[in-house]
Amino acid sequence: MKENQLWVLCPICNNKTRIKIRKDTQLIHFPLFCPKCKNESLVDFK
Repeated sequence: MKENQLWVLCPICNNKTRIKIRKDTQLIHFPLFCPKCKNESLVDFK
């Protein structure tokens, strides 16, 4: 199962966030918070 999971990277600083997604996950307008740069971005994953 772990090989199907990916870390979501921050679109601003490209560091790992605290969110993992599977390859079949779909997110639309997800508020992604980055603990390193402390910014929140709306992201889409398909």
